[in-house]
Amino acid sequence: MTEEIVALCKAMGADGDREELLLPLVRAVVSAMEGRLRAGVTPEDCGDAFLLAAAMVVMDGLEGVAGNGRVTSFTAGDVSIRTGADKSESRTAQAERLMAPWLGETGFAFRGVAG
Repeated sequence: MTEEIVALCKAMGADGDREELLLPLVRAVVSAMEGRLRAGVTPEDCGDAFLLAAAMVVMDGLEGVAGNGRVTSFTAGDVSIRTGADKSESRTAQAERLMAPWLGETGFAFRGVAG
């Protein structure tokens, strides 16, 4: 499974020079995602959705480490740095929606109130 996720990450643009960071990040994301699955559900039950969602979360992690696209403005004297920061939804949020049918708890729950 790890090799398939790494291959998806590379297809999404992960640099080959980050191999030492990519593998531990893939393992951590897979472990975290497995822990969020409903009881009795395995990654294999999710099919390709699990692999794709894991790759999406890994790519967000790689960007977070590199700081890509996160600076919106920086000024020091006459020097200004801005990025064309993407306003679209994060890949992690997209991955969570993709995995929603198999996830146990998604951070929202209805609670009954004794009346």
